[in-house]
Amino acid sequence: MIRWLARGLYLYPKTHPKLGVLSPTPDQIAQALAGKDDLRIQPSGAYAANLLGLSEQVPAKVVFLTDGMNRKIKVGNQEIILKRTTPKNMVTAGQTSGLVIQSLRYLGKDHVDEEVIGTLAERLGPDDRRQLIKDIRHAPAWIGVIFRRLAEGDN
Repeated sequence: MIRWLARGLYLYPKTHPKLGVLSPTPDQIAQALAGKDDLRIQPSGAYAANLLGLSEQVPAKVVFLTDGMNRKIKVGNQEIILKRTTPKNMVTAGQTSGLVIQSLRYLGKDHVDEEVIGTLAERLGPDDRRQLIKDIRHAPAWIGVIFRRLAEGDN
């Protein structure tokens, strides 16, 4: 059985033996939109911070930055927002460094402390740390300092 989500967007629902029909995750919906319209997307705001374990907040409105047009999709109680942004913000789309940049921007310079840096250090593997150094030129200066600390393992 196929399920209609939004205009031009359908899905084959997955069923759990005890929970019944499962709703798609925001990532699955955003990836479907990106594939349909050939867009690049990047999780942003509270959702990016949540994906990295920097926030326990699960936003009702999930924001993805995109190089395409603005769009809102409502699925159940959740709203997925595709927000057009500059090409500079999309350079690191789809990479861990882009997710880190967006989550740190959401938290703000004054709210990034040793606990946040420690959480990132635990979550990032060696490949992710190498990617941070490659993408350091795309990050704001204050985030670049954090990238260096994470890449060097100086936490």
